[in-house]
Formats: sequence, C-alpha cells, structure tokens
Amino acid sequence: MAALIEMPVDDPTAHALLAEYFDSREIGFAHQNVVYTRKYPDAAAFTPPAGVFLVVQDDEGAFVGCGGIRLLDAGRYEVKHLYLRPETRGRGWGRLLLAELERRAIDLGARELVLDTHHSLEAAAGLYAATGFVAIERYNDNPNATRWYGKPIG
Repeated sequence: MAALIEMPVDDPTAHALLAEYFDSREIGFAHQNVVYTRKYPDAAAFTPPAGVFLVVQDDEGAFVGCGGIRLLDAGRYEVKHLYLRPETRGRGWGRLLLAELERRAIDLGARELVLDTHHSLEAAAGLYAATGFVAIERYNDNPNATRWYGKPIG
C-alpha cells in the first residue's frame, strides 16, 4: 500500500516529481505537434490553508507520484499536478491520492473541487469520472487544458 506524505511543493523531492510530470507532458504534447507550457507552482498556493501538496511513497520507500489542491476562491479548490510514474499505475494509487486530496479540501472548507486536463489523458479522465467529476465550462486560461471538470463536495 502506498503512503501519502504532505510536502512543500518546492521541496527537492516534490520538485523532481513535478519535473518528471512536466517532462512526460512535453513528450506527449510533442507527439501531437502541440507545445506544452511548463510552469512550476508557487509554493504558497500549496501551503495550508491555501492548499496542500502530497507525494506518494511506495512500499520500498521510493517517491513515485504527487498531486495537490489550491484555493481558487471561497469554497472552491483546484486539483493540480496529479501524477504517478507509469510503472506504478493501475494499483489504485491515483484514486487513493485523489480521495485524500478531496478529504483535505473538505477539511480546508471546500464545497467544490475543479480541475483541468488535456483530452489525450484518457486514463485520467476515467479516474475523474469514476470519482464523481463531471464536465464543466472552462474556468481558466490554462494553455495546456482542453477539458474542465468539477465536483461538489463537503
């Protein structure tokens, strides 16, 4: 079973996982002849009560994934940078991470979670649908996003 550890988003471990995530997106976008815009998050946005950032640690102690939530406006938090190394996928750890982020958002007073993603991330879209997210109108200007989802919580 994986462990979820709260960590500052600018910690070297968290930063390395974000770099892996961004690298994977750049490669995936390049195959579609699309440019990926890399932007590392502001640490304050993922520090309670504004948000939280979690890393996933496997049974052998390796850090293999990450994700966070950040406050957008009163009662609404955004899920960001949900990532698992490819060799760890299919074990339920994405669902575990997303559930814990939702729990943390509720603890911080959230009434709604939103997220954006790219249509090429089909497994992610499946996870979001399976956990109660539904398509919503575009809520931001993220150049990397083509789909937006929301879920009432709390």
